[in-house]
Amino acid sequence: MIENFIQGQNSNNLRWLCLQECRIQKLPSSLFNCCHLQVLDLTNCNRLQFVFDILSHGPNMSISIDMKELSTPIGNLNALLELNLSGCLSLQELPTSIGQLSALQNLYLNSCWGLRELPTSLGQLSTLQNLHLSGCLSLQELPTSIGQLSAVQNLHLSGCSSLQELPTSISQLRAVQNLHLSGCSSLQELPTSIGQLSALQNLHLNGCSSLQELPTFIGILTALQNLHLWGCSSLQELPTSIGQLSAFQNLDLDNCSSLQELPTSIGQLSALQKLHLSGCSSLQKLPTSIGQLRALKNLDLEYCSSLQELPTSISQLSALQNLHLSGC
Repeated sequence: MIENFIQGQNSNNLRWLCLQECRIQKLPSSLFNCCHLQVLDLTNCNRLQFVFDILSHGPNMSISIDMKELSTPIGNLNALLELNLSGCLSLQELPTSIGQLSALQNLYLNSCWGLRELPTSLGQLSTLQNLHLSGCLSLQELPTSIGQLSAVQNLHLSGCSSLQELPTSISQLRAVQNLHLSGCSSLQELPTSIGQLSALQNLHLNGCSSLQELPTFIGILTALQNLHLWGCSSLQELPTSIGQLSAFQNLDLDNCSSLQELPTSIGQLSALQKLHLSGCSSLQKLPTSIGQLRALKNLDLEYCSSLQELPTSISQLSALQNLHLSGC
């Protein structure tokens, strides 16, 4: 049916072909007459067997597939801009030749549950801007060569529950703006070198239940605007250096049940607009310096069951619009 459709159309005009969850076992030969095809989406085509043996040509092609392994010829796709392998549950490894995809900008490997490691050659992807590895449950470590991805702006590792640490070479990702580590429940610490991520704006650590502390060097992340620590149940304190984050706008500490106090330096966060402390059941008091947060609009203290009083300095929060105290 698909082959008849393609043969019946002007294949030179076809730009986007989505075959998600189709029961096809092989791609029709007529597909490769579509010389302008840019996006080929084969996500969750569980019966599809042979793909990359024949896909050695096609300008500006984006490919999304679901299969157990990739064959070496994938490296021949030197015009490939986007490769989507999300949901390939049985995929255990990538071929070394993936490093030859010199034009690749987006690599999606979300929910590749069987993926255990990434090849060192991944670091050769000099044009890569977005690397998505969310939900790779078996991934235990990242290659040191990841630091060579000089163009990466977004790194998604959320839900990589077996990931225990980040390589120190991550500090070389000077273009990265968004780092997603939420749900990395085995991650116990961040490397001190993370302070060198000079372009980092958003750091997501929600649900990192084994994370006990943040490195002091987090204070030199001068571009950081948002820090999400929701559900970091082992986190007991914040470093004093957090007060140096001059661009900081949003601090989410909801359900950090082991957090006992906030550093006095938090009053130095002159740009802070949102402070979420809901469910911080061990928090006994707020520092007097909280009154210095002149830009603060939202303060959430719901269910801070150990909090006995608010400092009188809270009256100095001239921009405050929303104050949540339910369950205190």
